[in-house]
Amino acid sequence: HMSKEGSIEAPIRHPINFEHPDFLNPEKLDAEMRRAFDICHGCRRCFNLCDSFPKLFDMIDESENEDVESLKSEQFEPVVDACTLCDMCFMTKCPYVPPHDFDLDFPHLMLRYRTAQKKLGKLSSVPTQLAQIDRNAKIGIMFSKIVNWASSIKNKFFRKILEIVTGIDKRVQLPKYNSETFSNFFKKHKDKINFETPTKDRKVVIYTTCFVNFNKKNTGVAALKVLKKNGVEVQEAYPGCCGMPFLEQADLPKVVEQAKKVSKDLLEWVDKGYKVITLTASCGLMLKFEWPLLLPKDENIKRLSSSVMDIDEYVVDIANNEGLAEGLQEIDGGVTVHNACHARAQNMGIKSRDMLKLIPNVKLDVVERCAGHGGTFGVMKDTHDLANKVGRPTARQIKNKNNKYMASDCPLAGKHLKQLEVDTNISNDEALHPIELMAKSYRL
Repeated sequence: HMSKEGSIEAPIRHPINFEHPDFLNPEKLDAEMRRAFDICHGCRRCFNLCDSFPKLFDMIDESENEDVESLKSEQFEPVVDACTLCDMCFMTKCPYVPPHDFDLDFPHLMLRYRTAQKKLGKLSSVPTQLAQIDRNAKIGIMFSKIVNWASSIKNKFFRKILEIVTGIDKRVQLPKYNSETFSNFFKKHKDKINFETPTKDRKVVIYTTCFVNFNKKNTGVAALKVLKKNGVEVQEAYPGCCGMPFLEQADLPKVVEQAKKVSKDLLEWVDKGYKVITLTASCGLMLKFEWPLLLPKDENIKRLSSSVMDIDEYVVDIANNEGLAEGLQEIDGGVTVHNACHARAQNMGIKSRDMLKLIPNVKLDVVERCAGHGGTFGVMKDTHDLANKVGRPTARQIKNKNNKYMASDCPLAGKHLKQLEVDTNISNDEALHPIELMAKSYRL
């Protein structure tokens, strides 16, 4: 059979067999890195995505024979360090992803290399501590006023100390903590928020995600109001973090532990006929795709993944089937939608745009480019400049659209892009979640 140039079949993704003895075998990993890098070097379609690829290609071009064989194995580290696991090379650029014979999955290869680094104790301990979101947030919420004051970018003295002790760049705006969790807000207010709407035969449980629960309650409040306005029965669950921060830090056993813990709780809702709704792009990606790839034999995880929908995706589903409740009104300005990488990686189309299109006479622009933040990547001093480098063209595009609002399904991307934009007439300190603009249109 003839080898094809690029694959025209639908891409598939192999399970991450992280318990296999070959997974961390240094010789096999080195050989696989060289095989992949050689294919990338011959193709170079991904040169403009993130800094991993330019770094790799420059190193090859500057090497003795201008090939991968001339590279020393220790030269691989900067390439891996520059990867934010945004998945865009796999999703949008690479012609050699499986089922092609070349069988290339660059992000998961970077993850494998990082897992090996972790085993050798080569990864910085601070991002690993930052990944303990549920633990950190208990303190953050309890002392939110003090923590928000101390971590504010204006507080130069504290931020300098924080940078020296932890390596968190003093120039980065850090997420603020809510004064209460969304779970708490939900318990107190869920029965008070009611609308004269015919009920639909729809039941959802909002998986709050750590970011909404601890840092951005407004997104949850907006989702709750829009869903109730549309006659949906709403419950809420937050059994714990989805494990994305641990995935980024290559702590795969910990991701699996979170997956088992969270899915056990969410499946009880699924068994009662509820759909699980995610409010943050990365968490939706974890539940739908990364968990099943880490636990390919776990039928429960598979069952859960098919019952998960992103909030935008769900609202569009109501609009396409029963139609949305009346009452959407014009809003006072245009919207630039940042189609975040982890929303794109869910392979569902641009649901944020499709949902916001339902607002009467709205001016919409879409920017499809990575913000470069990638979890702790954009926060740490070592990589903050890289995150800015990747995000700058994106911020420029948003600035040129010159709309009053910016919306992103990824709160960290929104925060990062807002900080990179200077003098735009975007009216919020950070990007809104698209559902917040729906709530605004409904005047909720």
